[in-house]
This record gives sequence, structure tokens and C-alpha cells, in this order.
Amino acid sequence: MSGTEELALHTADGCVLDAQLARPAPGAARPAAAVLCHPHPRFGGTMRSIVISALFEALPAMGHTTLRFDFRGVGRSSGEHSGGRDEPLDVVAALDGLRERVGDVPVVLAGWSFGADVALSVGDPRVGGWVAIAPPLRFAGDLAAVAADPRPKHVVLAGHDEFRPADEVAVAVAPWANTTVEVVAGASHFFVGRTDRVVDATARFLARY
Repeated sequence: MSGTEELALHTADGCVLDAQLARPAPGAARPAAAVLCHPHPRFGGTMRSIVISALFEALPAMGHTTLRFDFRGVGRSSGEHSGGRDEPLDVVAALDGLRERVGDVPVVLAGWSFGADVALSVGDPRVGGWVAIAPPLRFAGDLAAVAADPRPKHVVLAGHDEFRPADEVAVAVAPWANTTVEVVAGASHFFVGRTDRVVDATARFLARY
């Protein structure tokens, strides 16, 4: 990784979001980039939460430009938490910020928990696909739209998720178009001791591009 750049992202409704961009070492870059979406702010979620931090450290080392950010109302980001209603605008601002710096490259939205639901709510044409990590499927906007979307989706579930059982989510996403499911055996919702499995799943998905 060649260094981390501090960014200020601007949403369409006037929020300014705290963000970081990590680039691969010169000559090591791969085609696909990633935007990371953190878990629920009301339960302590930030862009420095365990799974997001693991991805932010590992993906640039694998050649993928990676952007993480704090949703509105979190940390130094302005605005107020809206329970998933307005947070998709934050993801679009992240896509804008990434495009300004790396140009027209395939972008994967990778979100964990609440962040997975928000990521799945963003059907922006710049998105090449989604990695949804332990999505509760309670905060997403239009699940029918993402279910029918032909772009690839990979759902990574925790075998012992405390918030929504993996088998329930697997059944819910089974009819979705172009969607694969992976269960991390023995993992809790927080993937403590198993973040490497989440990193591996996300890296394999990005390698498709």
C-alpha cells in the first residue's frame, strides 16, 4: 500500500463525510476498486470497525484501490443518522470521490451489517457488483430491485450470527439474480478471529474484474 489519503466527500443533500482512500503500491494496481460501508452507527459502527479495517488494510496490498468513509452523523461526518433512508446518498458521494481520483474503473460496494443493507440499496450504474457481509436485510431500500439486478452479488454470512440467522438470510436471497452465498462456519456477526475469511471472500470477488 502506497499511503492513505484523507478525503472530504460531499453528498447531494449537503453533508460532508470523513473518508480515507488507500492506493496500491505503484505498478501493483489491479482493475477493480472497492468502497467499504460500515455497520450501524447506533451500535458503535464506524469506518474503523473490525471487518472494515481488515478489508481496508488487506485490499490495497492486493492491488485494489479502496475507499472507506463514515456515514452521516458518525465521527467527523456532518449530518444526522437516518436509519438507512438517506445513507445511500453517502455511498453515491463515495463513488463520486473514488471516480474523481481513479477514473472509470469497476467498483465493488462491500458493506458489513447495516452497511451491507445500505450498499445493496445503491443501484448506481458505476457499481460493478456487491459484497454483502452479514446483511440483516432490514435497512435496505428496495430489495426487489437488487434481487432482480443482473450484476453479481456475493453474500457472506456468519454461521452463528446473533442478529439474523444465516439460514434465514440465505433463504431470502436464494431467488436473487446472479447471487452467491458463502457461510463462515463458527463466526459470530462480528467475525472475531475470522476476518481473514471475509477478506478472502471479498478478494476473490474483486478478482473477477
